[in-house]
Amino acid sequence: MFRTLNTPQVWIITLAAAGIMMVTMGSRQSLGLFVAPLNTSTGLGIVSISFALAVGQFVWGAIQPIAGAVADRFGPGKALLAGLLILASGSALTPFMDTGWGLVLTLGILSAMGSGIGSFSVLMGATAQRLPPESRAAASGVINAGGSFGQFIFAPVLQKMIQVFGWMGTMWSMAAIAIAALPLVGIVAPKGTRPAAAAPGEAGLWNTVCGAMGDRSYLLLHAGFFTCGFHIAFLVTHLPGEVDLCGLPASVASWTLAIIGLTNIAGSLYAGHAVSIYRGKMVLFWMYASRALLVIAYLLAPKTDWTFYLFAAGLGFTWLATVPPTATIVGKLFGVRYLGTLFGLTLLSHQVGGFLGAWLGGIAITRFGDYGWMWYADIVLATLAALANLPIREAMVAKPQAA
Repeated sequence: MFRTLNTPQVWIITLAAAGIMMVTMGSRQSLGLFVAPLNTSTGLGIVSISFALAVGQFVWGAIQPIAGAVADRFGPGKALLAGLLILASGSALTPFMDTGWGLVLTLGILSAMGSGIGSFSVLMGATAQRLPPESRAAASGVINAGGSFGQFIFAPVLQKMIQVFGWMGTMWSMAAIAIAALPLVGIVAPKGTRPAAAAPGEAGLWNTVCGAMGDRSYLLLHAGFFTCGFHIAFLVTHLPGEVDLCGLPASVASWTLAIIGLTNIAGSLYAGHAVSIYRGKMVLFWMYASRALLVIAYLLAPKTDWTFYLFAAGLGFTWLATVPPTATIVGKLFGVRYLGTLFGLTLLSHQVGGFLGAWLGGIAITRFGDYGWMWYADIVLATLAALANLPIREAMVAKPQAA
């Protein structure tokens, strides 16, 4: 699985990028743990807090193509430094906010913007330009696994910290962790690193983006990724609430999120390996289809702690494992010169779905007292996502020649 990561330099760059992803995604994917203590402390209501997190889902996606374009144009180092500093500022300022719009500013804009800049589009683009072509798929799986490992570590640790230090102290600790990750930027994008030069005759950024937006396969990839965002944002924001509705303790929610992160480490590594053997669109088809089946199984099962743990293990295998095949397909369709921008645009679609998943989940629990309709919507959208990937134009994976 790792045979293409065949030099120490390749491993160092890949692991440094995975470390940054661990911090940015670990912080972002654990915010659902703060919903209940924030509501208790501020009295703002679940809908207001969910709206702030929903705005964050959209902003996280909206910043991806912008950050990718900046990195493609000026190099990724400054973008990554700015992202970590903005993430730290959002976490540090949140405890001082006592209004819904204040949370929109700190969690919905600053934290989301910072974690977005220090995430997939810039990191995937930066490493793709520094690594040999044969190493990129496996590296994307390792980087993606770094984000999942962050969720696995952050969820139980932050839950314990909330219990011991309160949610405010935990927010300030998250800011300190983001600052501590700054040295990793110098490994991923050393000072003076420039974006790759365009190939002779290659279209510029604007023409490439315009051409991509007229490509049917690229638009179908967007459609599938939209439903992926809906699914993940609904769960990461409201799964703790679902656990509470079932009368289970908060520790079940934190361990459920941690298990999702742990199993997605395996899923991400497998996805990076799978796209070197199978076409990315088929990997995505089976991932999205499995989500629909898993939600159906969850709805039919008794609601015990082990039901949530097993549900989380199944979901986690595909959680963020959709990223390596999606990025691989974008690279196959358009090359890696503007991968940061083009993959960033697919992440924008992902997070439009994420905004709806987080926000509509808050409306559902307020109006109906449960998440029933959200689960049904998740099943339908996952099924449509699986089907949308089948017509994507993608070359067969080249098989090695026999000796």
